[in-house]
Amino acid sequence: MTRPVALPTALVRIVHYSAVHLAAATARSVAQRCGLPGAMPDRAAVLASELASNLDKHAKDGALYIQPLPLGAGLEVLAADRGPGMPELGRCLADGYTTTGTLGAGLGAVSRIATEFTIRTRVGVGTLVCARLALPGQPQPVCRDAGLISLPADGEQDCGDAGAVVEDGERRTAMVVDGLGHGPRAADAAQVALRAFAAAPPDQPLSQLLAALHRALRHTRGAAVGLLRLYAAHAEYCGIGNVRALTVSPQGVHHRLTAQPGVVGWKMPAPWTHTIPLPTGTTAVLHSDGITPQWAQAPSPFLLRLPPPLLVTNVAHAHRSGRDDATVLAVKPQQEFR
Repeated sequence: MTRPVALPTALVRIVHYSAVHLAAATARSVAQRCGLPGAMPDRAAVLASELASNLDKHAKDGALYIQPLPLGAGLEVLAADRGPGMPELGRCLADGYTTTGTLGAGLGAVSRIATEFTIRTRVGVGTLVCARLALPGQPQPVCRDAGLISLPADGEQDCGDAGAVVEDGERRTAMVVDGLGHGPRAADAAQVALRAFAAAPPDQPLSQLLAALHRALRHTRGAAVGLLRLYAAHAEYCGIGNVRALTVSPQGVHHRLTAQPGVVGWKMPAPWTHTIPLPTGTTAVLHSDGITPQWAQAPSPFLLRLPPPLLVTNVAHAHRSGRDDATVLAVKPQQEFR
């Protein structure tokens, strides 16, 4: 069976200054594996190095999440911590500002180098950063409206979870797949599902798409699959197995949907599709059972206002179970169709 080619998220915990060098090397390697040309791998290394150095100096429980862009061609470096937050964010972004006696390039350098830079901070809670490098010379979709993190279980190299987002006209269709168990065979199942998802007609009803995934996964160990299709003002959800779907906005959590019991590729009931409204400002979230559901029981206003890339970073950083593969995906409908 073909081994997976989709890259899981690379996690670098910043527990010592030596992790700064590991972060830079990891970002350069991921950029090269993504096929980023020229000096872009070195720019990715600088982004990771500056963010990791900032975490080492100022934060607690800091980590970087490095991966290909979930929607578009390029790379992103996500940073999360449980540090003190930044009471003067504007000054922190200015070159030369430092509280530790260093040159103070840090976040200012990151914001200049990145194609897209997003930061949110709260005093006493922590800081979240998304720095993206988009591949030049190609049309780029609006990727700030989608976020995805897929992490293997602790001690594993292969990730049996995966996610993807595709765009077609006014629709965005998202998938989270959780191959049964973890390790190489679960990762093989996830990769088969990704290929079948990418090859499916973009206007295919979700129930038919799930049936096509079921056929594709018959020679694997099977998987749980959640599918979500977003239109301008509503969404459709169809899922089998332990993948959860939610919608959130600054006002709170509005829908919690669980999938039908079964295993895609092995024993699957006839799938049915939910339709839910998407008021302005809503974000849809899919996640596997490697993310503990407690994150959505009483989420803070800070979390509910995060854009999708930082929302998934917050959830993965604070609510991941290291005993299993974990994927969380967040996506908004295309705003121009509202």
